[in-house]
Amino acid sequence: MVRSSANTYRCGDCGHDVAKWVGRCPECQTWGSVAAAGSRPVTAVAVATPSTPARPISQIDLHSAQATATGVAELDRVLGGGLVPGSVVLLAGEPGVGKSTLLLEVAHRTALAGRRALYVTGEESAGQVRLRAERTGALHDELFLAAESDLATVLGHLDVVDPALLIVDSVQTMSCAGVEGSPGGVSQVRAVASVLINTAKRRGLPVVLVGHVTKDGTVAGPRVLEHLVDVVLQFDGDRHSTLRMVRGIKNRFGAADEVGCFELTDDGIVGLPDPSGLFLSHRDGAVAGTAVTVVVEGKRPLLGEVQALVADSALANPRRAVSGLDSSRVAMILAVLERRGGVRLVGSDVYTATVGGMRVVEPAADLAVALAVASAAGDLLLPPHTVAIGEVGLAGEVRQVTGLRRRLAEAARLGFRHALVPPESALRVSGTGASVPPPEMRVHVVPDLAAALGWLHP
Repeated sequence: MVRSSANTYRCGDCGHDVAKWVGRCPECQTWGSVAAAGSRPVTAVAVATPSTPARPISQIDLHSAQATATGVAELDRVLGGGLVPGSVVLLAGEPGVGKSTLLLEVAHRTALAGRRALYVTGEESAGQVRLRAERTGALHDELFLAAESDLATVLGHLDVVDPALLIVDSVQTMSCAGVEGSPGGVSQVRAVASVLINTAKRRGLPVVLVGHVTKDGTVAGPRVLEHLVDVVLQFDGDRHSTLRMVRGIKNRFGAADEVGCFELTDDGIVGLPDPSGLFLSHRDGAVAGTAVTVVVEGKRPLLGEVQALVADSALANPRRAVSGLDSSRVAMILAVLERRGGVRLVGSDVYTATVGGMRVVEPAADLAVALAVASAAGDLLLPPHTVAIGEVGLAGEVRQVTGLRRRLAEAARLGFRHALVPPESALRVSGTGASVPPPEMRVHVVPDLAAALGWLHP
């Protein structure tokens, strides 16, 4: 027997229940998401006989949970080896970034491996997807396509096709009969996701859901969607660049900090196992206003070039333009340069940018940004084949960073021979064993910004 309490209110984003209406959810801090949820059960549920008895964990079969490679190496890197049977993956990204192109390639590779794939599109017609498949060379008889937005019809296609992989593009376009709200609404998205997840677990079928994102870059729809699925991937990239990155946000089957790099072209999408060269300018000689650093995306070290331009300004308030960097952090570095480094920037426009559409927000790039601006302001040059790694503090000190061994190894692999690093980091890489830097790399200690600026020369 179930008794009901008085009406309650529930957050549409995270599902948190409260006793009375509030304007802001106390759990996820979202405004305007709390609405009446009717009655809720508050007492015990009748005991049921389990369909499958519990077994010792050592007797559980592992073969049913082994990942199967998708055939796209960069995506497998982020997934932790591939797709696990019965897993549900949510791939979110902005419109036009290349989500459909990537998943069409995954479906094609699945078909090439002799496993049937079903691609369900709710946003495009079947003819539009066929045109993309012809352009990218993704046609195969084992790749089935259905243009549907009704969830019941999609489940019917599953019974007929019996695929080894299901791709739904996108979860916000699917509708479930009997559930209030329009497609893409909180109720519909929650219901559609729940049915697809239950179907995936019951059939042992890997399912990939395409999700939209909001203006601030988060996954659109209720936040409970991210909790329900097994893997959440973020697909992003600059519209003016061919570089695309898949970042792991959540992964129940592997590391959640991996990054996969792709290049989106007219002929499809291609994985980039070695993308560092995209973020460096290829020139014969050194140029003032440039500095190279090594950032870590997930577990992958990437070389990036920071460029700066300092010019006299005719404005009362000189411009501070930033591209590919954190504007607030660049403003802090400019203030430290003036106060601690003696670099005069008053009355000058300062422009800072990265090369190749790279987005750098890691504090380890602070030293490179400072050296690039100082180099541009004084028309000075850094020694050739030099990387600068370190966080700059408000007192002008250069602080240590993590993963320095991997950063130096990547720089040495690409031909760099000198590295400016913080004192604590230098101590860690100057010992014996696995912490020793590459033999061809010379590590130079720069305890503060003044010491780093001493490496600039006419």
